This record gives sequence, structure tokens and C-alpha cells, in this order.
Amino acid sequence: MVSSVNIPRLVIAAPSSGSGKTTVATGLMAAFSERGLAVSPHKAGPDYIDPGYHALATGRPGRNLDAFMCGPELVAPLFAHGAAGCDLAVVEGVMGLYDGAAGRGELASTAQVAKLLRAPVVLVVDASSQSRSVAALVHGFASFDPQVRLGGVILNKVGSDRHEAMLREALEEAGMPVLGVLRRAPQVAAPSRHLGLVPVAERRADAVSSVAALADQVRAGCDLEALLALARTAPALACEAWSPEPAISASPAFEARDPGRSSGGRPVIAVAGGAAFTFSYAEHAELLTAAGAEVVTFDPLRDEALPAGTSGLVIGGGFPEVYAPELSANEPLRRAVADFAAAGGPVAAECAGLLYLARSLDGKPMCGVLDADARMSERLTLGYREAVAVSDSALAATGTRLRGHEFHRTVIEPGSGAAPAWGFTRPERRVEGFVQQGVHASYLHTHWAAEPSVALRFTGAAAEAAAEAAAVAKAAAVAVHP
Repeated sequence: MVSSVNIPRLVIAAPSSGSGKTTVATGLMAAFSERGLAVSPHKAGPDYIDPGYHALATGRPGRNLDAFMCGPELVAPLFAHGAAGCDLAVVEGVMGLYDGAAGRGELASTAQVAKLLRAPVVLVVDASSQSRSVAALVHGFASFDPQVRLGGVILNKVGSDRHEAMLREALEEAGMPVLGVLRRAPQVAAPSRHLGLVPVAERRADAVSSVAALADQVRAGCDLEALLALARTAPALACEAWSPEPAISASPAFEARDPGRSSGGRPVIAVAGGAAFTFSYAEHAELLTAAGAEVVTFDPLRDEALPAGTSGLVIGGGFPEVYAPELSANEPLRRAVADFAAAGGPVAAECAGLLYLARSLDGKPMCGVLDADARMSERLTLGYREAVAVSDSALAATGTRLRGHEFHRTVIEPGSGAAPAWGFTRPERRVEGFVQQGVHASYLHTHWAAEPSVALRFTGAAAEAAAEAAAVAKAAAVAVHP
């Protein structure tokens, strides 16, 4: 059923990366939240780290809107799902306003997301090395695509009162409202490293202070009333909100499932979390729950055993290379993961999870599930991928097609004994990943909302593993007490 979504909304964009989108978007989210508004945080593109800061600023899960991985048709429904009941939604863009999937036109660009959401755009401009030229820059962005409504500009890294006056005069001539001016303030910048900002989970106390400082900076430099008024000009959005339960029940695999596999109750699926494994999409846990699982989080840095009753294991992305010594030192958990995989338990591992399952990472012993060794590399592997499952696994049947994203500075040198997980069809043709017993491990990050059958299939495999474990336990009990 198509409904009308009337949530005020803004898209925070920029001419290029590094202009200050995260500063402004996170600061706005926090400032409006402090005023008592329920703010829904969103991020265009596949980024996992910025949504962590958004969640800290708003108290709500940061959600991604990725037109490549999920398809343009899911952008508005996923937005409506995340923003339900909120007073305001703020969407942080990706790269430059018109930058998207390489060679695919506007696909996955901030501009495309803004059009799909019918949302006004606020352009954050790094004005540190320009004055009157800012008007030409902004005019170009405003006129490049008439369907993108540029509602105003926030000037970032402004050096002085005189610099501000020149910038305002130029933009007034161009007829573009200035909605905020932020002076240079490096003390509130979040620290970064080889793959971007340091995740919130690794620096929570400092991150709280950083977000509060961003809110102060944005509150002092931006016209919050004008920005809220602009957000309220967004017209009603006609779409049906995405929901995990209907997404699961609409999957062709739902009708083909074996009801007997779930007769023993909800299987426990353990999801890796903590500072080393921070990359996950909120919809994944929601889909697993809708498919019948009990989702429990554990921390491979601290927990020495898997959660009680674990019958499925999800190890997502993050920075295991930063925590390799600590992960390696937790030998009891490494052994538990290895034993679980050796018994045929279903395991879904992405990127960091792949490294954790390897025999070693930068010379430090890992779980040893895979006959492979991983190490840091100078080369950054980055980009969208089109993939097809080339081996049956607990996660995907052969022939399942998904779009995903690679983002890593590690390489893995495989031995033998595993089949490949994915065949990439674009932008290059190659196979990647490992399928071995119940293990599906790959560098490819995927968004399961695009193909809910993977959550259903994985939950079914976990339910089957739970039923088999229960049968073994029952037989053992009968043998002891006939």
C-alpha cells in the first residue's frame, strides 16, 4: 500500500569529499536533537563509519541509502522505514554532489538520492581558498541538473569576518541563500586513519565530546530556523515504507522453506560487535529477526565464548588489523569459532570477518578456519561490484545476484580446500571469497535489503544446525539415562 511520507528532510552535500559534510550533517543532527526533535539520520552510499557518529548525535540507528547496492527503487522505502515517527531527517551525502558509481551516470550519487527523496539540498563549500569564485562554483552545481533543488549554502573553513563578507556578497549576487558560516576549527575534527574516520566504538568518550563540539559549532554558525524551514518545504513522498517482515515473506524462498526446521524455536545467531567489528547495516539484524532468529551480539575482543546456544555466526566488517594482537590473544574464542565452523555451523563473514577466519593476520594467529593468511597492503581496493554466487552456501544459493562494495587495504593469500564465494561480473571478471562447509567468507560488503532471501536462507541453516545439535544432545542424554 502506497502511503504519503511527510517528514521534513534535508540532504547535506558538497562539491567534493573533504569539504565538511560529516561536520555539518552530524552537527545539525545533534543540534536539532538537543532542541527536542526526533531526528532520523541517514548516509548516502555504503559508508559504515559516519552512521556511527550520526547515531551518537541522534540516539537512533544511522541508516544507509545506497542506490547501487539496494537499487533506486528501495531508497525512498528504506528512508521511510528509518524516519518513521521522526520530526526531521538529515541525509549526509557521499563524495561530491554528482559523483556516483564509476561509469554509471548519476547512479548512487547524492544528487540521485536527493531526487528520489524529493529533498532540498544544502551545499557545504570549503571556502578556505576562494572569495568571489564561490558564486561561480555554486551556480554551476545549482544549474547542472535542474531536478536537483539547491536550497542554500553553508560556508566552511571561513578565515575571517572580511572573508565572510566577500563570500556573502558574491552569493547574494548569485541569488543563493547562505544558511551558515563555520570558521576553521580543527579541534573538533574526528581522527582518521587508512580507511577514513575512527569508528565511534573505538573512541566513545572522545566521540561524545566531538559530537557535542560539532553541535556547538553548528548552532553558533548556522541558521537553524532557516534550515528547518527549508526542510519543511520537501513535498510529500509517495511510497510504501520498507519493513523487514513483509520483505521476508515476499521472498520466493519463504514459501519454499521447511517449517520443520524452525519447530525447535528461534535459532540464536551471534553477530560480532565491539571495537574491532563495527561495520553492519541495521537492516541485517532486522531481517534475521523477521526470518525467525534471535540475534545476540558478542565482542571478539572481550568474550571468551560464543553466546549460549549459538547456531549461526555473522562476522561483519571493521578493523581487525588494528586489533590483531588483542584478537589473537583471545585464544578461547578463536578456538570456539574454529570448532563451530569445523562442526559445519553456518558462518557469514564479510571483509574483517574474512580476515578473522584466516590462519593469520599480519603474522598474528587468527581462528584458522580458512587455509589462508592475510596481511596489510599499500594498495587500497575500493569500489562497487556486481556479483553472482558461484557456490552453494548457507548464505546464498548458486546463481544469487547481489551488488556490493569492496573497501580494504589488506590482501589474503589462499591455500586450498575452499570453493570461491562470488564471481564478479563488473567492473572486472574474477572470483573471490571462500565457501567451505557452512562458511561463506568474502571481502564483499552487501546490503541484505536488496535480497532478503539471504537472511532467510541463513536463518534456515541456523535453525537446521540448532535442530541437529538438539537431536545429538537428546541422543546423548538417552545413552546416559536409557
